[in-house]
Amino acid sequence: MFHRRQSKNDAVSLAIYFRPFIQIQKRNLVNVKFKWVKDTLLDSVVSSSVHLKATCTLVSLIGSNPESALPVYYLTRYRGQLGLPPDLKVSTFVRRYPNIFHEFYRPDSSGTPVPWYKLTPEVLEVYHQEMRCVYEDCNVDILNRLQKLLMLTKERLLPLHTIDQLRWDLGLPYGYENELVTQHPELFSFTKLPDDRVGLKLLVWDDRLAVSHLESKNLNLAEKNHGELAFPIGFTRGFGLKRKCMEWLNEWQKLPYTSPYVDASHLDPRTDVSEKRIVGVFHELLHLTILRKVERKNVSNLRGPLAMPQKFTKVFERHPGIFYISKRGGTQTVVLREAYDRGNLIEKHPLADIRGKYVGMMKKGLLDRSRGLYKKESRASEGEVVKIRFESETESDCDLVAGYESDET
Repeated sequence: MFHRRQSKNDAVSLAIYFRPFIQIQKRNLVNVKFKWVKDTLLDSVVSSSVHLKATCTLVSLIGSNPESALPVYYLTRYRGQLGLPPDLKVSTFVRRYPNIFHEFYRPDSSGTPVPWYKLTPEVLEVYHQEMRCVYEDCNVDILNRLQKLLMLTKERLLPLHTIDQLRWDLGLPYGYENELVTQHPELFSFTKLPDDRVGLKLLVWDDRLAVSHLESKNLNLAEKNHGELAFPIGFTRGFGLKRKCMEWLNEWQKLPYTSPYVDASHLDPRTDVSEKRIVGVFHELLHLTILRKVERKNVSNLRGPLAMPQKFTKVFERHPGIFYISKRGGTQTVVLREAYDRGNLIEKHPLADIRGKYVGMMKKGLLDRSRGLYKKESRASEGEVVKIRFESETESDCDLVAGYESDET
């Protein structure tokens, strides 16, 4: 905040403080480096939900099937959407949780027993709660998250496979393109992209949604400070921030805040002002997610749609007080620091509570299985014949989500 001083330099100070916006951009991007410091509480947040996405996706696949049961070779076709390690078979993963997935056998046309899976009554009840939340209680909220994601892009357009990578994080249901998008032809349209992929385009811009989370929490402050908004900052205990870095951070926070929903093509990408806008985009994107976290690889290919400069995800390292990069689970997960207090999510979406139930069931399944409370069924059900040729898991382990080339170069 500027304080008036009783001196002849007042006029000069005021002129500098209220100088034109284009002059502020002349401040080049400062080369500041922060060390990565482990945060055990946020690491535990990531660890507790490792493989949660895989469980929820498999539950949705089986639950949405008319028979409420699927053979193992069908499930393995979707392993690209599960995020499992390459050396972990889908069947091995599913068998870890017998209280969620009930395994039984049906003979195929040649009489060979084929593993099938259906949901247990316990998890089926949770799945129905999830569907009521998505399609009834929180339907408008889930729809708005998809709209806002598309509004962040320069053309209000994203390839479907890019949305698929963020689907679970945003709370979109499995099969959203058929169950959710097609019900709103006034909002969305499928379009063919130049590379022959299918994209989803937002047809209507909604000014009511074009307000970021940071703006909504600081409306009066933004007007008072001429558009200056500071991000909530927090560091891991023992971070040891150097004085020089702290001084730079304080000055950086005073720079103008550019809404992620406005055209920022006039900003020079070599300036701190532009970097603050990039931080604002990902700050908003993380607030659109249910658990306020996302795998880094799932946002690294958003450079083109978001009109970002090269190596744009470096802002995660440059601003460890806003973002935390967890390295648990064999990947890098970006967590929004302000969203958690002592490892607990502060503002919980109803879907977060439902996912918490899945986590509890996963922990219980692992524990009970280790105690030998479940016995593997060894013989096929009689009288059931599958008219589909059985395919081994190795043969059918394919990725239905197209691979992407990272823009983080």
